[in-house]
Amino acid sequence: MTKRSISLTDSLYDYLLAVSLREPELLRQLREETAGYPEARMQIAPEQGQFMALLARLTGARRCIEVGVFTGYSSLAVALALPDDGRIVACDVSDEWTAAARRYWAAAGVAHKIELRLAPALETLQGLVAAGQADRYDFVFLDADKENYLRYYELALELLRPGGLIAADNTLWSGRVIDPANDEASTVALRQFNERLHRDERVDLSLVPIGDGLTLARKRDVGR
Repeated sequence: MTKRSISLTDSLYDYLLAVSLREPELLRQLREETAGYPEARMQIAPEQGQFMALLARLTGARRCIEVGVFTGYSSLAVALALPDDGRIVACDVSDEWTAAARRYWAAAGVAHKIELRLAPALETLQGLVAAGQADRYDFVFLDADKENYLRYYELALELLRPGGLIAADNTLWSGRVIDPANDEASTVALRQFNERLHRDERVDLSLVPIGDGLTLARKRDVGR
């Protein structure tokens, strides 16, 4: 019996998708369109999008935040899982990338659930806190510049209700986080992020080896 997660060969990954993935047609189309972008590596895997949609349903999420939209795959996956009165504050700085997102949100009939804010995400999150939105959100997805992950995390934790969930992408960083010779700013920031969360008693924690590593941090109830 192995003590570690199973390694996925290409054939086994194909099998995983064949018996698990239930990707709506519009999500498939968006994923295939995004594959033509020079920055396509920023796209999350389809099984991760499905997993995040399941997390949104499991947590009963109605109010969500996304930090880093790109072409909108993750926000579309989550929006489809939300009730009709669910809402996502979607933070990005690129009008070009999010133009594709807006097209697909509209085509899927979920544009009314998503408020796109084209501004630095730190400013948007700080603005939500200043507007009295602390403890009001259910689910936060972090997938933007890694150097600011800890800042995003602290603001997200403030905005989350007790029992709310943060999902942070790329926390295994294709293995670069364990390479002592890699001192790139993003790699160092992710190491610091992972180590800080491991010590943070304010959350329940699990780093899941899906996609490029997805860290789940549940905000603990007061006194627990």
